This record gives sequence, C-alpha cells and structure tokens, in this order.
Amino acid sequence: MSEKIRWGILGCGDVCEVKSGPAFNKVDNSRLVAVMRRNEEKVKDYAERHGVPRWYTDADALINDPEVNAIYIATPPHMHMAYTRRAAEAGKPVYVEKPMARTYQECKFMIEVCEQHRVPLFVAYYRRCLPNFLKTKELIDSGVVGEVRVVNIQLYQASDPALVRGLENNWRVVPEIAGGGYFYDLASHQFDFLDYVFGPVTEVRGSAANQAGEYAAEDVVAASFVFEGGVAGSGLWSFTTAQSAEKDEISIVGSKGKIRMSTFDNQAPVILENAEGRKDFVFSPPENIQQPLIETVVASLLGIGECPSTGVSGARTNWVLEQIVHRSR
Repeated sequence: MSEKIRWGILGCGDVCEVKSGPAFNKVDNSRLVAVMRRNEEKVKDYAERHGVPRWYTDADALINDPEVNAIYIATPPHMHMAYTRRAAEAGKPVYVEKPMARTYQECKFMIEVCEQHRVPLFVAYYRRCLPNFLKTKELIDSGVVGEVRVVNIQLYQASDPALVRGLENNWRVVPEIAGGGYFYDLASHQFDFLDYVFGPVTEVRGSAANQAGEYAAEDVVAASFVFEGGVAGSGLWSFTTAQSAEKDEISIVGSKGKIRMSTFDNQAPVILENAEGRKDFVFSPPENIQQPLIETVVASLLGIGECPSTGVSGARTNWVLEQIVHRSR
C-alpha cells in the first residue's frame, strides 16, 4: 500500500456528513479524494462543502479512479455486496457500512471475493473503538465484576410519526433493502460489541413479529443466546412503545458485580456496581464518531496496526440477526 490512503466514498448520504466523511481527512496519512452519489446536485454539493476534489454519479468511475486506492461503501445494505465485488476486482480495499449486508450469505460472498483478490475488508462497527465501550471491555477484562454470567439487552423506542408518513424514504424498515428493520440497523451494533467482548455467539434462538403494522419489517424481537465462553444472554427490542417506556440499556452481570451501559446515548455513563459501591464513568464522544475506527483501518492498510472490525467479525453479527428473525435469502 502507498504511504497515504486516498479514499473514495460510494454513497455520500447522511452518515457521511458528520459521522464518517470528515474523519478521513483528520486521520494521519489519509485523504478523501472522491465521492459518488447518483444524484448529481447532491454529490456536487457534498464535494463542494467538504472540499473533496472529485465527484461522480457513476460507481465504476469512482472505483476505477487511479487516485483512489481504498473504497468506503456508505450505501444502504442492498448495494454492499455488489460494490464490494467491484472494488475487490479493482484491487482496492473496502471499508463497508453496517450491517455488513442484508444476509449472511451476502457477507460470506464479500469475504470470499476480497480474499480471492487479496484485498482487506473492514466493517464500520465503530463502537469497538469508542471510549465508553472500551471502558466496559476493560472493566470486564479486569475482573472487577468477577466471572460474567449473564448479559441482558433492552432497547425500547417509540414510533416516529414523521418516519411513518415518509416511509418511501426510510429504507431502514424495508427488508429488501436493509435486510430487516430497525432491529438490523440498531441491534447489529449491540451484538457486534458483545462479540468483541465475549467472542462469537454459538447458540441463538429468537422470534420476531410486527405488532403495529406501520411497515413491512419486524418491530418487536425477543432472543436468547450463548457466547462461546458460556456467558448467557437475552434481549428484547421494541420499536413502537410509548415514549415514557423508552429504554436503552445493556446490563452485564458477573459473580462479583454488574455493569450497565447505553448503546446509543454516548453521553450516558458506564455504571459499575460491586462490593466497593457504585462508580460512574463518563466520556465525551469524538466529533466524528467513526474516526477512532477509521484510524485503525488506515493503520492496518499501512501495515502499522490492526483493525478490530473485519469482514469475518461483521459476518458473525449478520448470522446472529438472521437466526433470531428466521430470515434469509
């Protein structure tokens, strides 16, 4: 790999405005040099506002741009497999948004095509590098809660009337595009982080239903699972609760204490409770939330570090989601 990673983005939509796009220019030896979106007006506007030298409305034009030597795929999941294949065939490493694809089979194909063309594949599960999540992992690894016995996930969210009215623009609840609904979009972060802490899920059972009938995807999910080390887990997700019932908590219970944390509120404390009492750990998230992970991607591409979120680990999360909702193609 060259001494500088020159990125091209496929699909510069909302996630690229603050979460990821600007970070490529903040990381040492990294530069965003080209962006692509099918809408010419929007891609030109993005390039001008973010100081990106070139813009395209055709994916292959960006992939084959000789100045681009790494590809970030920030499209909805239904395009992840196709764009990964085209980038790999062009010999360019891939950093792909989460969930990695719509199905586990698509994930496996992405891994295989990147291995075939000898290009690295990374997945944007950026919570593996955020300070509050790393603190949780550190506390578990240090043994302050003893041997971990149980993990419980609770995520309850109210319906958003504006999103329901504008469903034609909300691909996250269209299984043909996203793989599933908000469960795929949000629970994927939770399972990926727990995979990072406890290793792969080896047993999983679940059920999913659509209670409110607001869209085609599931809106309530229940699951039980076991990690390779024997830690048992359970989870409940509902996306049509009352606002007063909203909750976002992962609790990790050990033989000597427990940890509670939020997945999506980065201002919420990581709470440790054990025989010594309660301690809250509070962190400020980075301005561009994907920057810490992108730093590890760049370091890996330059041969000076390692990224903790790969195609192999990302595919495991898709497998778990698929087992729970009993959906595959």
